[in-house]
Amino acid sequence: MAVRARHFVRLKLRLLANGLRGRNSRVVLFVLGVLLGLIAAFSGYLIFSLPGILGEQRPAEVLLPLGGALIVLGWLFLPLIFFGVDESLDPARFALFPLPRATLLRGLFAASLAGVPAIATFVATLGMVHAAAALGGFGAALTELAGVIGGILLCAALSRAVTSGFATALRSRRARDLATVAFAGTAALLGPIQLGALAAAQRADWRGVGRVVDVLAWTPLGAPWSMGLDVAAGRAAVVPVKALIVVGSIGLLMWWWSGSLERAMVGAAGGSGKRESATSQRPPVAQLIPRWLPRSRFGALAAREMRYWWRETRRRATLITFSVVGIFLPILVATGSESSGPPGAMLVFVAALAAVSLANQFGFEGSAYAANVVAGVPGRIELSSRAAGYSVYVLPALFLMALIAGLVVDSPAAVPALSGTIFAAYGVAMAVVMPISVRAAYPLPDSTSPFAMSSGGGMAKGLLSFLALVGATIATAPLQIAAFLLGDIWLWIGLPVGLAYGAGAFALGLHLTAPVLDRRIPELLATVSATR
Repeated sequence: MAVRARHFVRLKLRLLANGLRGRNSRVVLFVLGVLLGLIAAFSGYLIFSLPGILGEQRPAEVLLPLGGALIVLGWLFLPLIFFGVDESLDPARFALFPLPRATLLRGLFAASLAGVPAIATFVATLGMVHAAAALGGFGAALTELAGVIGGILLCAALSRAVTSGFATALRSRRARDLATVAFAGTAALLGPIQLGALAAAQRADWRGVGRVVDVLAWTPLGAPWSMGLDVAAGRAAVVPVKALIVVGSIGLLMWWWSGSLERAMVGAAGGSGKRESATSQRPPVAQLIPRWLPRSRFGALAAREMRYWWRETRRRATLITFSVVGIFLPILVATGSESSGPPGAMLVFVAALAAVSLANQFGFEGSAYAANVVAGVPGRIELSSRAAGYSVYVLPALFLMALIAGLVVDSPAAVPALSGTIFAAYGVAMAVVMPISVRAAYPLPDSTSPFAMSSGGGMAKGLLSFLALVGATIATAPLQIAAFLLGDIWLWIGLPVGLAYGAGAFALGLHLTAPVLDRRIPELLATVSATR
C-alpha cells in the first residue's frame, strides 16, 4: 500500500490520543488550549469581517493584509520564543523507513496542519472571506478563500522551515555562531517594525499606513490575504501575480525545509572544537569545575549546569532567544515613555522572561535526572546549583541591558537604580518559577530539535511562561511604586534595595520549594521521564 499524507495525519492523531490517555494534566492543558484557540479564532473572525459588515473598502484593504502579515510573523516567532513546534512525528524516527523524501515531506507538512493553531488560524481568517463576500460578491469570496488557504500553507511552511533549519544549525558547534547572528539579525527587525507602527499610530497618518500596506500586499506577508479585495475593487488582473508570489514562497520554504529535514534524519556531525590539552596538570575531575567554584556538591552541579546551558541545543536556543530580546530593547526604550513605557517596566519584563527558562528546568534532562535522584542530591542544593549555573550567563546580560537602557534614555545616573530593578525582578521571577518547575513539570520529546514539543507541551510552556511573567510583574510592583514616589532618592538606594529584594525573594522561594522537591522526587522523575 502506498503511503499517503493522510497516514501521517492519522498517526499524529493516534499519538495525540495515546499521549492524553490516563494523564489528566495533559487532558486539562489540551482542553484549555482548545478553548483558547476557539476564543482567538472567533475574535479574529469578528475583527476581519468587520470592514465587510460596515461596507468599508479602504479599511478592509488596510486591515486584512496588515492582520495577515501579523499572523505570518506570529507563526514565525512564537514557536521560536514561547511555544515550540509539535514533534509528535519526529523526522529522525523515519530514517530507517524506505520512504521517499517527497512523501515524508508531504506527510509531515500535512500532519503539522492537523492541530489547534492551524484550525484556529483558518477559522479566524474566514472573516476575511466574509469581508470579501460583502464587498465583492461570490467571486471575491472564492478568491479570498483560495488566498486564505495559501496563507495558512505559507504560515506552516515558514514555521517548520525556520525552526528545522535553525535547529540543524544549532546542532553543529562550528555553525553555532553563524546561526546565532543570522537569527538575532532577523529577530532584531521586530524593533524597527514596532517603532514604525507606533510612530504611525501616534501621528494618526493613516494615509501613510495605507501606502505601507499597499506595498506589504505585494510581499509574501500580505499577498495571500489581499487577493479577494483586489477582485472586489476591479483589479482581478493582479490576482495571478500575487498567487505566483505565494506559491513561489511556499515552494522555496519547502525546498529549504527538505534540505534541513534530510540532514536531521541522517544526523549532523558537530565540530569537536578545541579541547583542553591532554598534558594538563590538573586532575580530570578538577578540570570540570572552574577554579572560582567551591569543590563541593554544589560546585559540581553548578559547573554541570553551566556546560549544559552552553552545549545542549534546547538550552542554547533559550539563551539565544533571551539575547535577541537584548538587541531591540534599547530601541524600544529609545522611543520614550509614551510609546514603550518607563525603562524600569521594560526591564522587569525582560528579567521575568529570563527566569521563565527555568519554569521546566527538570524537563530538559528527562530520565537523566535519575542520576541526581540516585545520588541523593538535596532539594536545596539541586535548585540553588541550577539557578547558579544559569545565572552565570544571565546576570551579566541583565546588567548590560540596564546599562544600555540608562545610556539610551540619556540618564547615566539611573543605571544603578535600573540595575537594582532588573536584579530584583530576576530574583522574584526565579522564586516564582521554582515551585512551578517542581509542580508543573512536563516531558520534552526525544528529539535533537531545540524547538520540539510533544503534543500539549507547547500549551504547557506558554501557560507556565505567562504565569511566571504575571507573578514577577505583580511581585515587583512595590519597587516600581517606590521608584515613582521617591524620585531622585531612588537613584541612590535603588541598587542595594533591588539586590536585597531580589535575594530575599529568591531565598524565600528556595526555602519553600526545596522541601516540596524532596517529597516529590519520585513523581517528578516519573513526569519528566514520561514518553510521548
